[in-house]
Amino acid sequence: MKKFGLVGQILLGLILGIAVGAIFYGNPKVAEILEPIGTIFIHLIKMIVVPIVISTLIVGVAGVGDVKKLGKLGGKTIIYFEIVTTIAIIIGLLVANIFKPGVGVDMSHLSQTDISKYVHTTEETKAHGFAETLVNIVPTNIIESMAKADMLAVIFFAVMFGLGLAKLGERGKPLLNFFELVADTMFNVTNMVMRFAPFGVFALIGVTVSKFGVSSLIPLGKLFITVYLTMIFFVVVILGVISKWAGISIFRLMGVLKEELLLAYSTSSSETVLPRIMEKLEKMGCPKSIVSFVIPTGYSFNLDGSTLYQALAGIFIAQMYGIELSITQQITFVLVLMLTSKGIAGVPGVSFVVLLATLGSVGIPVEGLAFIAGIDRLLDMARTVVNVLGNTVAGIVMSKWEGQFNKKEADYYIQKLSHAAESN
Repeated sequence: MKKFGLVGQILLGLILGIAVGAIFYGNPKVAEILEPIGTIFIHLIKMIVVPIVISTLIVGVAGVGDVKKLGKLGGKTIIYFEIVTTIAIIIGLLVANIFKPGVGVDMSHLSQTDISKYVHTTEETKAHGFAETLVNIVPTNIIESMAKADMLAVIFFAVMFGLGLAKLGERGKPLLNFFELVADTMFNVTNMVMRFAPFGVFALIGVTVSKFGVSSLIPLGKLFITVYLTMIFFVVVILGVISKWAGISIFRLMGVLKEELLLAYSTSSSETVLPRIMEKLEKMGCPKSIVSFVIPTGYSFNLDGSTLYQALAGIFIAQMYGIELSITQQITFVLVLMLTSKGIAGVPGVSFVVLLATLGSVGIPVEGLAFIAGIDRLLDMARTVVNVLGNTVAGIVMSKWEGQFNKKEADYYIQKLSHAAESN
């Protein structure tokens, strides 16, 4: 199986998972057998994310060593994230208004899925409010924040620790070397974990197909097609233009990331590829100090695929119920979505949680989400790929913006990968 390479192995796992799920559709024993395998893989990924983020961020920030430089980078990064995610929201709204995927959907032919767990999570999120969310970025117990994988709190601590380490100068070198060794070790651990990826993909996709079946796509086919085509448009046109400005073709970038994109698509999880994205960006000439800050932060603030989908799905549900939203209501929807979609990347079913928190603000029935929950996993696969690509492009853009992107190194690395692929 080794001769297939990781891409071939993951693709084989994906195909076999779909086949097994389709053959044993409706059989609960499939989930009983395969779910533990998929869960183990996701746990393996979650196990390595926090140590990698902390070690690489501390090394990166200590390398910058200047609070003003870091503040400047942070300000530019947040501005970039806000602009691109807003464009994604607007595109989602425009597509929904032009193509009207929700018009003519017969709700009597749709099956409702239980979304009570998302409702509970949404109530908890609403209870915190924006001010409390802001306060919680500063951890009271970093060990607890690490255990909960509270990424914003972890990032805050790592930045503060890195700045403190930088102030030690030569005395801090041994500790800096320690964190560099931790980062290098964790990247090796990542490579070991990735050998299990084909089995994780097989199990996760097999369970999904066995539960919902391919037939669940038919009544909501228009939504499925609209979401996928819009995601493709966003990647090719919007991210394509941005990456072109940064000095790299989006198609070449996708070629470099083919393993990571296939894995993210199969597992519906961007966490599975975070370490490898950071590693590849550094090999492509992006400095560690920028990559280690931009990529983890982007996982909370730069979810392009998720925000695009949320805008499109919100209007879809309104159309399904025959509700005409005024321009004012749609602008309100955009503004609320811009706030609710930030900072909760670690919440399970994040897009459902965001939509539940947002739909009521413009009078769209939240119950409509129960009708599209059945195909959410398939839609989540597409938006996860766009999230990953969006953050990768962001890493290159911020490196270019700071005047530190080494295009020659990027071209050399891409050429090296192309030759390796041809020889295989």
